[in-house]
Amino acid sequence: MSMVVASTPFRTVLIANRGEIACRIARSARQAGLRTVAVFTEADRDAPHVYAADEALHLPDLPGAPEPYLDVARIVDAARLAGAQAVHPGYGFLSENPALAEACAAAGLVFIGPGADAIRLMADKALAKRRLRAAGVPCVPGYDGEDQSDARLRDEAERIGYPVLVKAVAGGGGRGMRRVDSAGGFDEALAGARGEGRAAFGSPVVILERALDRVRHIEIQVAADRHGNVVHLGERDCSSQRRNQKVIEEAPSPAIDARQRDAMGEASVRAAAAIGYEGVGTLEFLVDERGEFHFIEMNTRLQVEHPVTECVTGIDLVDWQFRIAAGDALPMAQDEIAIRGSAIEVRLYAEDPDQGFLPQSGVVTDWAPPEDVGVRLDHAICQGLAVGVRYDPMLAKLIVHGPTREAARARLIDALRSMRIAGVVTNKAFLLRCLTHPDFVAARVHTRSLDALASEPVPEAQDWQYRVAVALAYFAEAWRWGGPPDDWSSLGAGAGQGLGLRWRAYRVAAGAAFQDAEPFVYGVRMRGGVAEVARRDAPEAVMRLVFGGAPQTARPDEAMPRFTRVALGDDPLLRRIGWSPAGDRVAVDFGALRVEAAIATPGAGPAGAGTGAADGSIRAPMAGKVVEVRAAAGATVSAGEILIVLEAMKMAHRISAPISGRLAELRVDPGDQVARADLLACVVADTAVPDTPAPC
Repeated sequence: MSMVVASTPFRTVLIANRGEIACRIARSARQAGLRTVAVFTEADRDAPHVYAADEALHLPDLPGAPEPYLDVARIVDAARLAGAQAVHPGYGFLSENPALAEACAAAGLVFIGPGADAIRLMADKALAKRRLRAAGVPCVPGYDGEDQSDARLRDEAERIGYPVLVKAVAGGGGRGMRRVDSAGGFDEALAGARGEGRAAFGSPVVILERALDRVRHIEIQVAADRHGNVVHLGERDCSSQRRNQKVIEEAPSPAIDARQRDAMGEASVRAAAAIGYEGVGTLEFLVDERGEFHFIEMNTRLQVEHPVTECVTGIDLVDWQFRIAAGDALPMAQDEIAIRGSAIEVRLYAEDPDQGFLPQSGVVTDWAPPEDVGVRLDHAICQGLAVGVRYDPMLAKLIVHGPTREAARARLIDALRSMRIAGVVTNKAFLLRCLTHPDFVAARVHTRSLDALASEPVPEAQDWQYRVAVALAYFAEAWRWGGPPDDWSSLGAGAGQGLGLRWRAYRVAAGAAFQDAEPFVYGVRMRGGVAEVARRDAPEAVMRLVFGGAPQTARPDEAMPRFTRVALGDDPLLRRIGWSPAGDRVAVDFGALRVEAAIATPGAGPAGAGTGAADGSIRAPMAGKVVEVRAAAGATVSAGEILIVLEAMKMAHRISAPISGRLAELRVDPGDQVARADLLACVVADTAVPDTPAPC
């Protein structure tokens, strides 16, 4: 049900955000008959959210000025310039900054969110816990006092008992949070939480909480209007986390019964009323193995995972935000809100699970959404999109709704498998491993389950999978020469290069190298057999992969990029495999496993670069900003010692010494911007001759 525009104090909304949430807000605004204005930086000039709004306004980067999306004054000026009467902050950026709410009020703009006092109160985890304890809401045992001295915090940690969590008072999304299992690691964890809190939120203040293991992370969605009406819309289970960062969310929780749901819902309504909250917000709880719940924080803005609540209630929460901000009463009473079916959401990140989940950058060279049109996809992806390290690495959210949890899970797996994205590494394969893991299937997850799964060895590709990847790389190379000829044995001959006659090494990113020193004419010769992709008798460019005596075929579709059908040996079953080319590389999607194959010249070094090498070189794992250097050139360092802290995509990444020895070379200072694979430092081994130049 859309709001009546004629009765509202605003007709144009400036969306002070970017990415998928900006697109999602624009969609609901359009359905409500509202005009929208997007803002964008130079990095986002061609981003989808710019085109999702009715109009867009460029916010240039100014020397010495804050990030434009974080500049309150420029956001307010942009709203005035665009003729907007309201500002929607989305989530992240300024969404929980009371300064924006106050600036909007001073400028006569409607802030689509709660008042500044409620934001300020709930943004401070210490103040929030004190206020809600007074309202009778149970909280996690801990320390939230004003004395922030190292000595007091150490004493409080001992009193609470290890393990404890050190949390930035203004943190969120896992940033500014450190777990400490013993007193020996407390000082480093405290320094890390303070530093990340200061960098991300402008405050080094922390609180301490008892680290509760094997708990569920349950949050309750609430909505409140200015007329005193407060309701809750059920719970979301956000227990599937990796390093305190949510990965999979579902509603309702498979581990909460009606009694617990009512108790947490009533506590959440009571809490919202106690702080005079107005808007759509979320209270987060931890539920222990005894079924007891403990408040941890309140998010006063829209949550990333709000779509699962929308799916099971049929309520558009952004539309409710518009209505509440316009002064309307809530559209529904508590007894009118019902939960139907089950919904699950996964977050697609630009990160590499095989490399410690490091954020990734690149250009999207291929993009195809899930084939199931009934799947909800909140995203801001397009072919040619440049994914950098300036902003959060989340690219999209896939949400499915089904009559049961199992039906939703199966449908989500199918949607993920049919979705294609290439040019930037994502966590898609990891998401599939999570959704098919026995613990998730049986709903046995807790907040540390995915940490354990992430530490498990990545499934090894089978020989036939490597060979399919290599064959597809060969096929993609043919297209670079103008498309596959009828006779694959003449690949490249028309261009004078004789691609089919030149020596090529095919390197698989997972570590297996297939190569042959002899020229080939009809196929790609590899260790242990032949993958024949260029047979004269193969009609319509059929690839015939022959090894181990069993023929295997793959017939490409007509258009690039494509899906491929692969037959294994005498098995009549044709397997559907998605793949995408990106320059000299192809990414082949085998579901919960992703294999890359790249064409390389003989003698080429290994693809990519890690944080450290056996020769002592230390390279940047990603582009970012150096925020801390912990050792000076010439210092003696130990293997594993943290030397450099690099900030990228709102997270601090600690880079350690790969070997013990002397820090012979240091090429960066705090504040420096570095690119991926840049040489940062070099350590000379202890056994090296004194004053020996660094080998790197």
